[in-house]
Amino acid sequence: MKRLSFPHPMIIMLAFVALATLLTYIIPSGIYERTMDPNTGREVVVQGSYSQIPNNPVGIGKMVLSVPEGIIEGAEVVVLILIIGGAFYVVEKTGAFQAGLESLIFRFSNAKSLLLALVGILFAAAGALNGLQEEIIAMVPLLLILSKKIGYSKTSIVGLCLGSALIGGAFGPSNPFSVILAQKVAEVPVFSAGLYRMVFLLIALLFWVMYMIRNGREENQLKAEKDPVKPEKLSSAHQLILTIVAITFAVMIYGLSNWDWDYNEMSAIFFVMGLSAGIIGKLGINGTAKTYSEGFAELIFAGIIVGLARSIYLVLEEGQVIDTIIYGLFTPLENLPLALSALGMMFSQALLHVPVPSTSGQAVLTMPLLTPIADLIGLSRQVVILAYQYGAGIMDLVTPSNGGLMAILAAAGVSYKDWISFAWKPILVIFCIAAFSVILGVWIL
Repeated sequence: MKRLSFPHPMIIMLAFVALATLLTYIIPSGIYERTMDPNTGREVVVQGSYSQIPNNPVGIGKMVLSVPEGIIEGAEVVVLILIIGGAFYVVEKTGAFQAGLESLIFRFSNAKSLLLALVGILFAAAGALNGLQEEIIAMVPLLLILSKKIGYSKTSIVGLCLGSALIGGAFGPSNPFSVILAQKVAEVPVFSAGLYRMVFLLIALLFWVMYMIRNGREENQLKAEKDPVKPEKLSSAHQLILTIVAITFAVMIYGLSNWDWDYNEMSAIFFVMGLSAGIIGKLGINGTAKTYSEGFAELIFAGIIVGLARSIYLVLEEGQVIDTIIYGLFTPLENLPLALSALGMMFSQALLHVPVPSTSGQAVLTMPLLTPIADLIGLSRQVVILAYQYGAGIMDLVTPSNGGLMAILAAAGVSYKDWISFAWKPILVIFCIAAFSVILGVWIL
């Protein structure tokens, strides 16, 4: 008898689309009134305005239609994935990444754990500064080369890089798409309680990086070279290409932080980076174009996965049940003791992140509802923001409705089952660290 295999990522995403459709028949439809927030320029819900409306279940036709509509809705992210993927593929084909990695690995040949720790810190910093996630999809081929060269499993390398980035975004004080946005909506000073957040970011990151390094080494079957051969000196062309890559990331971070950049601007600078790398790397004009198109092909499926994640939200939005889910999750918290209310907010935010996988969207949905509740029961608004950023941010490591997670796993050839089997224990510890931070915040923030 043929053994059943774990579902393909596309089947998992389609199953969630079907589940979302089923929920529109079970959960009553309801809406909050919305108003424009002058501080953020986004629509926010009005506290106390929830009302039920006639049920609006989604039919089979609309469910199927949500698949292409979700891909179209996420077009900017899909395009970013394809363009960054093409650009990194071009850089890889020039040999710059290979040469740079060989030089780096030789330099750290007796300190591979230190190298991996530095990689984790780098990704955590990027997550804290600009919410790095989808951009990692295009880096997966490079990360797999690194894992093979130093003898670590691809699951642990994905966990180290993606996990560190998400922990940086979830615990850090400066992610513009979560904590900064939430602080603006909640009308508390931007970057306030930054030191408190940094302390728990360091605790969570230290644990996560150490766990990934230790368990990656233990489970991997590949053997790294014991006496690596000293690589040739980096050519001037390779040095220039790697410098352009570093400058591109620096410009991207600055643009996101200071110029209100979005996905299209990021796509544009990476497109230029890829073309420049191809020309400098002597691939030629036609060779660069051909290599770029091959890079597109490598990540088309990852882009589709991200689009399918949008389809889940579109179905729930069409059925007008998202506001009902929010109302059901957060209304009971008003009558709990402060510490339990704060913990309830964090775990409710985690659950809400399954149907609402956008961290920025979740902020504008929930902050206007929770801040009045916090004021009423005497809970600091800062704690409400902590509960949101921890719950939504950490849940990105788990929920299949997170297109970035599923796309990165698909690009790395890691099944969702293997990922959860490997990561559930450290994720649980990270949740415990977050819970302690929220409870402590009740007393000192």
